Amino acid sequence: MALHNASGFINTFDTVNNILLDIRNVEESFLAEFFESHGEKKFRAKQVMEWLWKKSAKSFDEMTNISTETRKLLHDHFSLATIKLSDQQISSDKTIKCAFEVEPGKVVEGVLIPTASRMTACISSQVGCSLSCAFCATGRLKMLRNLTAGDIYDQVVYLKNQAEERYQIPLSNIVYMGMGEPLLNYKNVMTSIEKITSPNGLGMSPQRITVSTAGVAKMIKKLGDDGAKFNLALSLHAANDEKRNRIMDINESNHLDVLADSLRYFHDKTGTRVTFEYIIFKDFNDSIKDAHELANYCKNLPVKINIIEYNPIDDGLYQQASPERVDAFAKFLESRNLIVNVRRSRGKDIDAACGQLANKNAALLKDQIVRKAKPLI
Repeated sequence: MALHNASGFINTFDTVNNILLDIRNVEESFLAEFFESHGEKKFRAKQVMEWLWKKSAKSFDEMTNISTETRKLLHDHFSLATIKLSDQQISSDKTIKCAFEVEPGKVVEGVLIPTASRMTACISSQVGCSLSCAFCATGRLKMLRNLTAGDIYDQVVYLKNQAEERYQIPLSNIVYMGMGEPLLNYKNVMTSIEKITSPNGLGMSPQRITVSTAGVAKMIKKLGDDGAKFNLALSLHAANDEKRNRIMDINESNHLDVLADSLRYFHDKTGTRVTFEYIIFKDFNDSIKDAHELANYCKNLPVKINIIEYNPIDDGLYQQASPERVDAFAKFLESRNLIVNVRRSRGKDIDAACGQLANKNAALLKDQIVRKAKPLI
């Protein structure tokens, strides 16, 4: 039940942050009760939600099938915060990298990745990241805040529009592989996916969405319990705990046996095959011994494997494995009857490739503490 103020109206003021509630952070039932308390019909709530999530309205004034008086009522009692484009770069391979300001001084990046077979939006879930993965540019930045469902949705809408306007191709896929750890912003990520996939939202199929995690075992199980219908990818990068600990701090509390158990649980609940993402580094995890360890780890797990070439960032501590080592690694896994894809990166020339987001971005680096990288060896 919504909280009423002394006048009997629904209270829409956020006393914690001293601002009006953002209308995209409230449920339709709350909005219906708000309208009723102001003598309006409850169905206005459905109209407003359609404008917000299906038509992607950026202001109350766009809601033209609602009276001027009702729009003023909304304007007086709610805010409607949308992200703003602060920078955009286009790669020679047509990849588009965007810097979005979610509030003053807080910037995230999203990328539109065109290929011959698909048009993919890579989106962020947090401003910064708390996980400090050694090879990732975003991991050097401190975690500032979670993105709201609206912040995440706005990235998709902007990149979707770019795909249609620049390339005349509809958006086909969405990957939560930008800045941040999606499963540490669970509620907002799940709400954003609901809005993106709902017939009352953007209407995309959940099977065209992939959420990538560094490996938060208890939240992977929660995805299973919640019946997630989208795809799940795990950033693995090493199949023994000693190596994975060196590049991913999260492995110390979510070691490989625990992760394997959570992935089996997720598959049992959802029937969805998990994808392992394996960034391959020169002289660290690119040997046949490493491939053997990975094959053994995959033995009793319903997975497919994406081998991803590494994209260097400024310090040069980590290097890309040679094409010969990558091919030998992939062939060994295929000889073990595993499903393997080798992914070539796009947008390298604008630092839009995997692991490069935030690299060289002055807007991101200006107000955030940059961590030092840990050497692999």
